Amino acid sequence: MATVTAAAVKALRDRTDLPMMNCKKALVEAGGDEEKAIAILRKMSGDKLAKRADNVTAEGRIFQWVADDHSAAAMVEVQCESDPVAKSEGFMTLGNDLLKQLAEGPGAATVDELLDQQSPSAGKSLRDQHEEISNKILEKIVVARVCKLSGPVAGYVHHDGKTAVLFQADGEKADSETMRDVAMHIAALRPKVTVAEDLDADAVKAERDRLTAEAKGSGKPDNIIDKIVDGRMKAYYVENGVLNLQPFAKDDSKTVSQALAEKNLTAKGFTLWVLGQG
Repeated sequence: MATVTAAAVKALRDRTDLPMMNCKKALVEAGGDEEKAIAILRKMSGDKLAKRADNVTAEGRIFQWVADDHSAAAMVEVQCESDPVAKSEGFMTLGNDLLKQLAEGPGAATVDELLDQQSPSAGKSLRDQHEEISNKILEKIVVARVCKLSGPVAGYVHHDGKTAVLFQADGEKADSETMRDVAMHIAALRPKVTVAEDLDADAVKAERDRLTAEAKGSGKPDNIIDKIVDGRMKAYYVENGVLNLQPFAKDDSKTVSQALAEKNLTAKGFTLWVLGQG
């Protein structure tokens, strides 16, 4: 059996950031060969992670970036098993590197496309960085989804990092305050669609037909039935989560569309993420 010095164990610990006892065990098994010991440590970590493959990843964080001129924005959701890991340095570094590469790199339509790109800080691929951090933490970490949008766009992330919104507008000039307020509105009120036309057409028709029949049955004059139905349909749209017609959270005397119109903007779309619900 090769003699394993405390200095060799410390050197391996510094190189891998894994527990001292694991490093010593791997060096003994490898006969003092550091490279073989690293391979053994990788296998040990991989075996432990394999046992956690079915574990629930209910914690984590959504990372978000918005360009200063609101011309583009990006989000990355990274999940893990426990809240302490979600706040750990390694986890945060991984999330920020994923986000930076998505924002500044060639872009990526899928998680795999992003993971195959080079990490902006680690000198290796993001996939290898992800694997390395998982092996060190020994907890299941999942890069769940990625998103990059063109502007005008504003964003909002809740303080716990578990709810995030990107809101896209149409207009010649972004109004950062109003657009961010709309993003916060979306996070709070959770609309389902941007405009009424995005709702299921058959469901909308069925509701209009029902309201029309009800108005006719009440003996209302034909010349005002359409106006009555239009008024009631607005309530239906709000109840079914149409962003444009919702009372604006910051000032409910106006709708979201009216607040945007004051800044010569219209709502184009939004992306609402809640951690673990993608």
